[in-house]
Amino acid sequence: MNLNELTVNDSYKLIITIVKKGTASKVVGATKKAGAKGGTILLGRGTAAKNVYLEILGINYDVEKEVILTFVKHEMAEEILQVIVAEAQLNKPGKGISFIVNISKLAGIFHLLKTH
Repeated sequence: MNLNELTVNDSYKLIITIVKKGTASKVVGATKKAGAKGGTILLGRGTAAKNVYLEILGINYDVEKEVILTFVKHEMAEEILQVIVAEAQLNKPGKGISFIVNISKLAGIFHLLKTH
């Protein structure tokens, strides 16, 4: 089976969330309760100037971050984003940022793919 033989069953979105270290496990737990199948937590380190963290990203200056990748069906994306906002308190300054990215190609997640 080659990549050209794989198609996506539905449209999917990727929600990317950046929060302070120690927050991601709670966020992933909340998204799973809301219907997400799981998430991937990556450790990160910010490199921007100190003022950029608070002024632009809304995150207090702490270079250690957790990045959460949540892959969901498109119809669930808005609801899952709202769960993330509530759990991580993203409506408060300095708590983090989350955004949705469209997926145009997909490979490697075979339970989401089917052959022609």
